Amino acid sequence: MKVLITGAAGRLGRASRPALHDAGHELRSTDLPGTTLEALDGETLLTGNLCDPAFVDAALQGMDAVVHWAATSNEQAFPLVLENNHRMLFELYEGARRHGVRRIVYASSNHAFGLHAVTEKLRLDAPYRADCFYGLSKVWGEELARMYWTKHGIETVALRIGTFMNLPPRNARELSSWLGLEDLRQLVRKSVEASRVQFAPVWGISANTRAWYDMSEPNAIGYLPTQDAEVFAEAVAALPPAPADAVAERFQGGRFVTQSWTPEDSRPRGA
Repeated sequence: MKVLITGAAGRLGRASRPALHDAGHELRSTDLPGTTLEALDGETLLTGNLCDPAFVDAALQGMDAVVHWAATSNEQAFPLVLENNHRMLFELYEGARRHGVRRIVYASSNHAFGLHAVTEKLRLDAPYRADCFYGLSKVWGEELARMYWTKHGIETVALRIGTFMNLPPRNARELSSWLGLEDLRQLVRKSVEASRVQFAPVWGISANTRAWYDMSEPNAIGYLPTQDAEVFAEAVAALPPAPADAVAERFQGGRFVTQSWTPEDSRPRGA
């Protein structure tokens, strides 16, 4: 299969490309000009801005599927999120429509659900509860993808990525949200190779004992994670404690929730 990988020089791009390459897929990988990336055997590299329809056309020509990692991947000023997570995604899906690309693997995020309490266990049909502009852009992205499936027949696997750093968990929150390298590579390969998926959300975490998501619920691509952050729990407990933050500890989004948080005693009150 011919697969375009966007954001190929980022953490997720670098970590996932070998799995698709080793599975025999023909890769074309893109990132912004000036990024450093060495091609795998037989891989084609392109640089450009995916907000530019002409570059989107060049990147998508002849492709069967896209793994879309490119985005602003943290909370930033809204204009930057709007450009890279809204406009870019629109241009990509319109390009896929022009070129007859059958599937996009979309990097959604757990931050589309970050205002759920840590006491909740979420299923795939849980209501969105974005915790910031970045998380909100991922809600918009999932709904854009669902619309393009319904109206235009472009399939999407929406990967609700937790915490992937290619490292062990660094704090207690990540014992719930961690995604290990082996599971990431399985997740991406199955997202590309699964048979008909329509619009399919999938939790992008490992089989963590402390997961906030119901990982026993079947998903459309047959993803069955095998790693568990709990093996690092003892090491995490031995780390110096982080400063107490009642808001971050209350919600699944952690520190993302606290950004621009209005204290309850400063909020407008009704009569």
